[in-house]
Amino acid sequence: QVQLVESGGGLVQAGGSLRLSCAASGRILSINMMGWYRQAPGKQHELVATITSGGSTNYADSVKGRFTISRDNAKNTVYLQMNSLKPEDTAVYYCNADLRRYISTWYLAYWGQGTQVTVSS
Repeated sequence: QVQLVESGGGLVQAGGSLRLSCAASGRILSINMMGWYRQAPGKQHELVATITSGGSTNYADSVKGRFTISRDNAKNTVYLQMNSLKPEDTAVYYCNADLRRYISTWYLAYWGQGTQVTVSS
């Protein structure tokens, strides 16, 4: 029943900005960690940023100072503000949420389908 849906991807010129969002829906008891990961052609799946339920953040070195992760706990939504975008940021961005369903005992990781971000030179 749980579903994560990303939005906000698109085509942008180098130096521009985009804001991604990911909303978790379903019968969710609580969400612990939320984050963003990305997969670019010829590269491995990599972590971009994570944020805890209390607001503590962690960023990949390649995006520090340019990207900002945030969340709205009331809406079960995580955001990724991407500024000063570079062509190397081009990738499919995936949302992740470590959450617990009402009918479950354990926290489990759920993933969205991904949203394409393309940065032109």
